[in-house]
Amino acid sequence: MFNRLSRRTLFQLAGTGAAGLAGASTLLSQSDTAPPKPMLRLAPEVPFTVPNTKRSPVSLVRGEDRRKTVYEALMGIDAELRPALRRKKYVLIKPNLTAPLVQIADTHPDAILGILDYLAPRFKGPVIIAESAAFDTMVCYDNWKYHQIVSEAKSQKVSLLDLNLEERYVPMSIVDYNIRGIPIRIAARLLDPDAFVICAAVPKTHVLAVVTASVKNMAVGCTLRSGPKGTQWSDKSKIHGGFRMKGSPGDSGSHQMNYNLMLVAQKMAPNWGAAVLDGHEGMEGEGPVGGVAVPSRIAIASMDYIAADRVAVEAMGINPAWMGYLQYLEQAGVGNYDIAKIDVRGETIAAVKKTYKPASTIERALEWSLPLVQTVKKA
Repeated sequence: MFNRLSRRTLFQLAGTGAAGLAGASTLLSQSDTAPPKPMLRLAPEVPFTVPNTKRSPVSLVRGEDRRKTVYEALMGIDAELRPALRRKKYVLIKPNLTAPLVQIADTHPDAILGILDYLAPRFKGPVIIAESAAFDTMVCYDNWKYHQIVSEAKSQKVSLLDLNLEERYVPMSIVDYNIRGIPIRIAARLLDPDAFVICAAVPKTHVLAVVTASVKNMAVGCTLRSGPKGTQWSDKSKIHGGFRMKGSPGDSGSHQMNYNLMLVAQKMAPNWGAAVLDGHEGMEGEGPVGGVAVPSRIAIASMDYIAADRVAVEAMGINPAWMGYLQYLEQAGVGNYDIAKIDVRGETIAAVKKTYKPASTIERALEWSLPLVQTVKKA
């Protein structure tokens, strides 16, 4: 069993281990947020060299009109987006539809319209809004009036798709709580090389993953579940797997979940187009569903999903060292999490920053940073 670490000891560890994780010491100094009895990501023994040498532009816009703010965020990376769009046959917008009765938890239709406003003069192919919701996807479309989006954007050939009902998938393997391989099904549409995939998500604190933004929306939202009339099964819970809200220190399943998020995101990343985060209202506390709205009035856009999430984490006042799966993805060369490699266009992070309250389960969510505990029962 682990002993509680004092605040002074935590910062001493951060200093001695700075060489072990690229950017770890600066990550700790850039946030003034601390949960009760905080934990710290322990640096690996062998220094790691991040393989990604490219810089990542991230557009950060503030405004009172959600639709316009999202549009302007995309305009901030227009030079990078235009040539990439030309190479694709259709656009797929992947919203975050988590709770059919909680609007602040889900992608607002005005955010989708802001994306369509940007696409209208620049892309003439069809646009598919596609989701694999944990609940009934079509109910979410109905409740949030996504059908009105289709009507308003007729000229853009917009359609709605439930990926669970399409039932086309690509298999892959992740790990269970005991680090054994288990299969999951990823929506094939999200791996289609002809599609330009736009993630349209909401920045929220999260009871399991600390923060959910573009990467987690894609990694969990890509997995399938049975349709309303089918045998009830879901691959979504397999990613979170054995996560425990309570128990002995080190047995939460946090290691497994963060590693699985990295595995799935790494599989999907070659087909990612752009991340759009609608922070007109973010969520703090018990997200992704049970939290409280935060009127941040921002939008973030980037072709680097990891960099977009890093800017979101900073704008939420969350310590970026707490984000396990995002750091793993940078180490894997998927994108830039190091703020020194991110070019923020538009507003400065300091100008828009609001300190979000983390979920009450923050200590359990941070157990990925501790050594893995194995309990062996004697016969």
